[in-house]
Amino acid sequence: MSNFWYDNAIVYHIYPLGFCGAPKYNEGGEVQYRLNKLVDWIPHLKEMNVDAVYLGPVFESVEHGYDTIDYKTVDRRLGDNASFKDICRQLHENGIKIILDGVFNHVGRGFDKFKDIQQNGQNSPYCGWFHNLNFGGQSPCGDNFWYEGWNGHYNLVKLNLRNPEVCDYLIDVVDFWMNEFEIDGIRFDAADCVEFDFFKRIRSHCKGKNQEFWLMGEIIFGDYKRWANPEMLDSVTNYECYKGIYSSHNTKNYFEIDYSINRQSGSNAIYPGINLYNFVDNHDVNRIASTLTNPEHIYNVYTMLYAMPGIPSIYYGGEYGVKGIKENNSDDNLRPCLNLGDMNSENTKLYAHIVKLGRIYKAYPALRTGKYHTIIIRNQQMLFLKELNGQQVYVALNLEDRDFDLSFSTDRPALVDVLSGNRVNVENGNAYIKMPPFSSMIIVEDAIVNEEPEPVHEEKPTETEIVIGGKYRHYKGGEYELVSIVKHSETLEELVIYKSLSTGEMWARPKSLFVGLVDGQPRYTLL
Repeated sequence: MSNFWYDNAIVYHIYPLGFCGAPKYNEGGEVQYRLNKLVDWIPHLKEMNVDAVYLGPVFESVEHGYDTIDYKTVDRRLGDNASFKDICRQLHENGIKIILDGVFNHVGRGFDKFKDIQQNGQNSPYCGWFHNLNFGGQSPCGDNFWYEGWNGHYNLVKLNLRNPEVCDYLIDVVDFWMNEFEIDGIRFDAADCVEFDFFKRIRSHCKGKNQEFWLMGEIIFGDYKRWANPEMLDSVTNYECYKGIYSSHNTKNYFEIDYSINRQSGSNAIYPGINLYNFVDNHDVNRIASTLTNPEHIYNVYTMLYAMPGIPSIYYGGEYGVKGIKENNSDDNLRPCLNLGDMNSENTKLYAHIVKLGRIYKAYPALRTGKYHTIIIRNQQMLFLKELNGQQVYVALNLEDRDFDLSFSTDRPALVDVLSGNRVNVENGNAYIKMPPFSSMIIVEDAIVNEEPEPVHEEKPTETEIVIGGKYRHYKGGEYELVSIVKHSETLEELVIYKSLSTGEMWARPKSLFVGLVDGQPRYTLL
């Protein structure tokens, strides 16, 4: 197996149009620099040990980003090329790589090559650019020609990737984003619909420019190694284990996910040498916090995500247990506008758990790329081992609502659970653990992630001073101006009105929260 950056990465997935609260339709008009708010999230990403941000569509589009009209321009609802280049620069300066969504299977009806056919008919030089385009009838949209829409959606015009001109054009597009923005990878939308020869060409081109450029494809069903192999993509979406993770928790049946992991990555692995892209939710499926039957299982779910073979990915807001389900055939609930300052009222216990998982993931190479071995498997309990170059990491999970006594043989004289920092009892080659209800443990020989540095001083922080017009920094990053203090019309509670210095967005929150402390530190600090 290779050992590129992406084989050891934690990925953070953002759907930008939703994340930024952009209008549903692109009506043209002035550029709005909504995506600049991502800069405010950089300290948050670093706290989670995120290595790469995978951004859903940022190219100019008609509606949701998957109906591209200009492959070389940032959507005006998000910003412009200059602002996005600065965002990329700041992410890179903070050690965070950028993966962009490559929607290369289809385009929107506003794509200039398609509009040329609408205007010039059979005289257009682009008639061969679109799949099964012919002038033998009308399209469902009233055009005087027929074309193939992706999955029956005629607002998504399917490109003809067997046309070398189209492939040359799309490779030039990737070149543009690599050269101008120094992006680090592409996620290929609807990869199961894309021609294999196109993937072979684009791999050869991209790897020739940058051997560590990551190529990942969206694949729902099928044999993943048809796409993820030395000639085509580095990785694909692991929908098999996505289903296995939530289903095994909801049905209290760890046999299901253990079977899938062993099938993919165990001693008789069908995908040897492939690090699949793992997730528990994304922009297309219900959020995991809305999918689980028992909310207490979410902690084990994320332990599984970080500990199983493959590349873990967090969908924005997932670290706080944000909920969302599809309704009326709409994905809008899955793609909300989130403001980091508002997340403190969400599941901060889950966030602390995920921060700890990120630290552990970085500390132990065996957890990232070690070989998977099942040690104990029961309906509601599971113990597996990740092993690499003599380093051993045991991962234990208990789904039950009661304590479970776990024991296993080990050749290590001493063990510790690095999630809790508690020592594990080891006697005569056997480890004994009493696992609390709904709990997980990551068990190793040492506890380097729990060796906190000594505090420099012990001054007790005070509440934040209120200064109208003052500039403040949020404890997770982001700078704001305090605009005014007002009173709620009914409760008379004092509210602070403040705005982001990077986006101009304005918020109100109770004064008591604004001036208060988080984990002993001021939430906002006066600059």
